[in-house]
Amino acid sequence: MKVIKLEQVDSTNNYAKSNIENFADQTVIHAISQTSGRGRLSRSWVDLGVGNLFMTIILKPSESYKEEYSNLTQYMSVVLCKVFEFYGLEPQIKWPNDVLIDGKKIAGILSETVMSGSVLKGIVLGIGVNLNAQKETVNSIPEKLATALNLELGADVDLDLFMSRLLGEFFDNYCEFLDGGFEYIKKDYINRNCFLNKELNIQIFNNIETGLAKSITDSGELVLLKEDKELVLTIGDIL
Repeated sequence: MKVIKLEQVDSTNNYAKSNIENFADQTVIHAISQTSGRGRLSRSWVDLGVGNLFMTIILKPSESYKEEYSNLTQYMSVVLCKVFEFYGLEPQIKWPNDVLIDGKKIAGILSETVMSGSVLKGIVLGIGVNLNAQKETVNSIPEKLATALNLELGADVDLDLFMSRLLGEFFDNYCEFLDGGFEYIKKDYINRNCFLNKELNIQIFNNIETGLAKSITDSGELVLLKEDKELVLTIGDIL
């Protein structure tokens, strides 16, 4: 694993995608400052300043795309939960991969695939984590309740130490995840969920589906019970 540290970049994912030919498998891009970070569904990721984590892991597991790769963000959500638990917190996962502390978002994950025809050039797995922020700044984040690790702990967080723990936890079981796919993490994922057995409104592009969150499939999809019919959702955003 090689870590490349940048002072400032528009987006670590953009940088990784633009230069993916030059990077080996398991290269990590870490930026001190990120000016145009992105989350799922083209949302912007707010830069809370120096001391927060802006990072992308470049993965080149094979030359062809496999179904298991679509669950990398869910794998990372479990990894992040384990790291937060090390700090004494009780994180939860909101499908598909939002990580929450007491109902407030603390991390964002975005996976993007780079293809050349049918050849997989690589996967860029972006992670943004609020580690050190002022309460008033976090409260100004639009749309969603948010928090930062320092606010939950009441003390500043060592960025390098957090990043080292995160990467260690990620790569400790990475090969096993590639072999087993979502089923390998399904129990850990469900044990940390905050959405099952609840009535949910889920936005899927321009549509909203409402129903009871019944279960999670072995592929990480959400099974929504709606008027005695089951909808199996591969993408969406719980409102």
